Amino acid sequence: MQDVPIWEQPTPEIFARDIAPLARPAVLRGIARDWPLVKLARQNDAACMAALSQFASDEPIDVVRTDPTNEGRFHYSDDMHGVNFARAKASLPAFLHALEQEMQSERPFAISAQGVLARDAVPGFAASHPMPYAPASAAPRMWIGNAAKVAAHNDPSDNIAVCAAGRRRFTLFPPDQIGNLYIGPLHFTPAGTPISMVHVTKPDLARYPRFAKAQAAAWVAELEPGDGLFIPYAWYHHVEAMERFNILVNYWWNDARPELGSPWDAMLHGMMSLRSLPADQRSAWRAMFDHYVFMENGDPAEHLPEHVHGSLAATTPDDIAAMRQQLKTLFTK
Repeated sequence: MQDVPIWEQPTPEIFARDIAPLARPAVLRGIARDWPLVKLARQNDAACMAALSQFASDEPIDVVRTDPTNEGRFHYSDDMHGVNFARAKASLPAFLHALEQEMQSERPFAISAQGVLARDAVPGFAASHPMPYAPASAAPRMWIGNAAKVAAHNDPSDNIAVCAAGRRRFTLFPPDQIGNLYIGPLHFTPAGTPISMVHVTKPDLARYPRFAKAQAAAWVAELEPGDGLFIPYAWYHHVEAMERFNILVNYWWNDARPELGSPWDAMLHGMMSLRSLPADQRSAWRAMFDHYVFMENGDPAEHLPEHVHGSLAATTPDDIAAMRQQLKTLFTK
C-alpha cells in the first residue's frame, strides 16, 4: 500500500493543470475548508445536523439500514439471494432524526442516505457550498450516515469526493487490479455498480488469495472535514465512514462524447460474441482490438488516403451515423 499524494489547498487552476491530467488519486487538502457545513461540523455534530435539517426539503430520499452484526458493511446476504440491508424512503429531516437516535445506541444499526441529489434534498446547497474544481455540470450528491463501509467498486467518471463531516478512509485500487478484486455479479448489484466480494477491512486471503496483490497495489487516504479526494475514472475505491456522523459530498463528471455510445455496452457485446470462441480465434480478435480499438500500433488509418478512412477514423457525425447504421443492419439480420 501507498499513501495518496497530498496537495495542500491547491487552486482550481493547479488542479486542472497539474493534478487531473495525471489520472491518479490525489488528496486535495482543505479545498472546502470554508464551507458552512464544514465549519459547523468542526463545532459539533448536533450543530451540523440541525443546520442541515433546517434547510432540507421534505423530498423523499432513499435510505438503507443494516443490522449491527454486519459491522456497517453494506453488501450481499450470505447466500447471495439478496442483500444484507433494508431499503426505505424518508425525508432528510426524518432520516437525520433517526440517525440521531442511533447515535445514542451502544450497537447502532448502520444507516445511510446514499447519492442524494443536493438540489432536491437541500435546495441552495450548491450556491452556498461552491466547488470550482469540478465542472458546473457536476451536480453535488450527498452521502450521509454513521459508521459504514461501501464495498470496493468503480465509476465510469472522474470524481471529487469532499468530506464535510466526520472522517472517511478510502482504499483505492488501479483499474488494472480488476482481476485481483473478485468482482461480484454484473446483473445483480447492491447499488447499481458491480462490487468486490472481498471484505477489504477483513480480507479472507484463503478464499480470495489474489487480493494480496491488490493490497500491495492499493492507495490509501484519510479525509478530515474540508478535505477533498480526486478519484480518477474507473479507479476502484472502498469507502469507510469512521464516525457516528459523517457527510460526504461528491461530484461526478465524464468528458467522453455521449453520442459515441457506452463502453459498458460494447464490453457486454464482446463478452457475448467473443468469450466462447476457440482460443486461437480469441487471440486473433485480441490482436484486432489492440490494433483498431486501443491503437497500440498508432493510427490504424495513417497509411490510407483521408477520403477512405471511413470507420477507421469515426470522428465526424457522419462517420458515427454510418457506423450506427451498420450496427443496426447487423442486428436486424
